[in-house]
Amino acid sequence: MTAPDDCAERLSTNNRSPFPPWRVMAPSVQTAPVVFASPHSGRDYPPEFVAASKLNMLKLRRSEDAFMDEIFAAAPDWGAPLLCAQFPRAYVDANREAFELDPDMFADPLPDYVNTTSPRISAGLGTIAKVVTDGEAIYAEPLRFEEARWRIETLHRPYHKALKGLIEATERRFGGCLVIDCHSMPSGVSGGVSSDGGPQAGKNGNGVDVVLGDCFGTACAATVTDTAQRAFEAMGFTVVRNKPYAGGFTTRHYGRPEQGIHALQIEINRALYMDEERVRRGAGLPGLTRRMGGLMRELAGIDPAILKAA
Repeated sequence: MTAPDDCAERLSTNNRSPFPPWRVMAPSVQTAPVVFASPHSGRDYPPEFVAASKLNMLKLRRSEDAFMDEIFAAAPDWGAPLLCAQFPRAYVDANREAFELDPDMFADPLPDYVNTTSPRISAGLGTIAKVVTDGEAIYAEPLRFEEARWRIETLHRPYHKALKGLIEATERRFGGCLVIDCHSMPSGVSGGVSSDGGPQAGKNGNGVDVVLGDCFGTACAATVTDTAQRAFEAMGFTVVRNKPYAGGFTTRHYGRPEQGIHALQIEINRALYMDEERVRRGAGLPGLTRRMGGLMRELAGIDPAILKAA
C-alpha cells in the first residue's frame, strides 16, 4: 500500500528514549554476495531536535536521501539484505566517521580524539551537521558535546555494528562481499566540481542521472563498477564516475578489495523520482523502482570469485 503523498508520511517523532536506529530487510536465505545500505533515508525525527532547530520540518527533510529505502526495497527478492538507517541525516550522519565534528558548533571543548579538520566539517556536514544541504544553519544555540556523544553512541555506532555484521556474514558465506551504498543527489549535478569542492550544477536540464563512486578504483574492483555502469546505461541512464561524489565514509572505510570487501556508492538524481522542494514522491518513483530491479539482478549475479581476496 502506498503511503499518503504529503510531508508527514511515514515520519515519526520519538521521545528521548532510544528508538531502533536501523532496520534490515533480509531474504529468508541470502543467495547473493551483496549488502545494500541506505544511510540517509531515515525519517525518525526526535521532537527535541526539531524544537532546537531554527528550521521547519520541510527544510530539515531536504537533507534526506528521501525514499531510497523504497527504491531498493526489492533487494531481498534478489537474495540480498538491505540495511536502512531510521534516524535522519540532519540529526546524525551515518556516512561519516564516528566523531567528525565542528568545534564551532559546541559550547564546550571537544575531546582530543575528535576529528575537527576534515573537508566535510568545512562544508558544515560532519557527523552532526551544522547546516542542511542548501547551506542553512540548523541550530539556534550551540550544542553540548554530550549531546553529540549520545547521538553517536546510540545511533551511529549501532548502525555500523549492524552493517559490519552483515558484511562479515556475507564474506564468510561467499568468500567476499559487495557493499552498495545507496544515495540520491540534487538535480542539476553535472559531474563537475565547483570552486568550493561541491557538486557543480548543470547549466541545462537536470544534470547526470547517476554517479558511481568507487574512490577512483580503490574501494571496488573495476569489474564491479563496470557491471553497475553497464546496467544503468542499458536502462537509458547517463552515468559518470567519482565526480563529484567519489564515495563517503562507508565506501572509504569498508572498501578493501584486497581483503575481499568491495564498496560502491550510487547517487541517483532526485529529479528522476521526487519533488525536491516539497520532499514528495514524484510520478517517476514507481518506474525507477522497477528499473532498479534490473540493477539489483545484475549485481546479485556477480560471480563471488571476483570478490574474493587477492
